[in-house]
Amino acid sequence: MTDKLYSLDDIRTNVSRIDNELLKLLAERRQLSLEVAKSKIETAKPVRDLTREQALLLRLVDSGKELQLDPQYVTQIFHTIIEDSVLYQQAYLQKLTNPESLQPVARVSFLGSKGSYSHLASRNYFSKKQTQLVEMSCSTFRDVINTVETGNADYGVLPIENTSSGSINEVYDLLQHTSLSIVGEITQPIEHCLLVATDTSLENIKTLYSHPQPHQQCSEYLHAMGDIDQEYCSSTAEAMQKVAELQRNDVAAIGNASSGEIYGLTAVKSGIANQQENFTRFIVVARKPVEVTSLIPAKTTLIMSTAQKAGSLVECLVVLRNLNINMTKLESRPVIGNPWEEMFYLDVEQNLKSDVMQEALEELTRLTRFIKVLGCYPSENVKPVDIEF
Repeated sequence: MTDKLYSLDDIRTNVSRIDNELLKLLAERRQLSLEVAKSKIETAKPVRDLTREQALLLRLVDSGKELQLDPQYVTQIFHTIIEDSVLYQQAYLQKLTNPESLQPVARVSFLGSKGSYSHLASRNYFSKKQTQLVEMSCSTFRDVINTVETGNADYGVLPIENTSSGSINEVYDLLQHTSLSIVGEITQPIEHCLLVATDTSLENIKTLYSHPQPHQQCSEYLHAMGDIDQEYCSSTAEAMQKVAELQRNDVAAIGNASSGEIYGLTAVKSGIANQQENFTRFIVVARKPVEVTSLIPAKTTLIMSTAQKAGSLVECLVVLRNLNINMTKLESRPVIGNPWEEMFYLDVEQNLKSDVMQEALEELTRLTRFIKVLGCYPSENVKPVDIEF
């Protein structure tokens, strides 16, 4: 007796059936994670339990081995599932903590048109909040902020730093003078491609269009291309629009492949960033601050100006060290109009309402010439737990 041979159509039908079953199970699991969040309100337990997550992954790896599944494959899948569960619970708890923010529709401003990285980050951030968007494209970072300040938008999404090109200084400078508060963050993977409108080859390309940041993030590849004209645009979306309009075989845009499809562009070369692990962190700003429940990890961002004497900044950092407050970001920017004076931006992993953060602010206020909290918001960076196979 021989094994039955399945046709390709039969195989694909079975694969589709299994995929649909997986989706139903994932939806069921997500709903159960919501019930977990409700129970944690009653017990005042934090959303993340790293010890349990580690034990869960170890058990799943062992079960996977029995099914001949590679441990890395299993952990990769369940890291994603756990991240979704954590963020889903956080969003639920934040809605309960900030009932005034409950709205089925939100007006969101961002840099560039549809398809820009800021547009993608906006959609990804609010998809986790289950909020319908009214999308408002802007041509500059200042316009993004002004649109929210004037009440024409509820939120603004701004890139703040990239793993390859570093901090976006213009955004930091704008934060010095705005009355808006940071209410959220999201880290967006950046996948740069060379996008063209015609059937052409790399050898034909003479001019590249994009925002200055992608040019900088892909500098090594662009240098290897030789004598290429680099034209700057206000956003990657504008660059893609430009190439689509030109319809020439000697021009290309740097941008995201899926976004390029919106403008009828195709990728002639992928993975051109200096770093393959290329991410941009975006912040979300609003007119009113949010309150962050103590059950979820929080970040607080503040700016301060120290005295112009040796050791002033060190004294401030010692305060954080002594109170065991982890600082995840320190950035300095010149104070416009005050030569040689610096404004320092700090991100710390601490809830603004906590006793330890209030103690730190009291000490820092005494040591600094100026200090201002820019916002306290849920940390969206769900770090996976490590396990040994």
